[in-house]
Amino acid sequence: MFVSEQAVPLELEIDEHDKTDREAVHALVRDGSATIGTGRFYALDADCVQIGRMAILPDRRSLGAGARLLASLMEEARRRGFREARLDAQTQAAGFYRKAGFSDYGEAHWDAGILHQPMRKAL
Repeated sequence: MFVSEQAVPLELEIDEHDKTDREAVHALVRDGSATIGTGRFYALDADCVQIGRMAILPDRRSLGAGARLLASLMEEARRRGFREARLDAQTQAAGFYRKAGFSDYGEAHWDAGILHQPMRKAL
């Protein structure tokens, strides 16, 4: 879904957190038997997680699934004792994360040909 829509090469999308990180948390959003979204987080250190791989099917966006997924990931990170969440938002999605309470920090950067804004939020 994400790879084809965003034109990100698969070899750039799949990383060590997908392959070998047994502590990474992967989440799915389902509507009945259909998977309509995905997200994950992994520990940056003992206090902070990196949220990423957030994707909702295009025809299911703006219906709240992304907000519920993000809230669930943050709640699980909080439950595990983490105190901060970070992410690199595609700049066109930064408003979504700001609405969820994330703040910009640092300079925007290019990743896989897409401009991203680093953001963070206390849990």
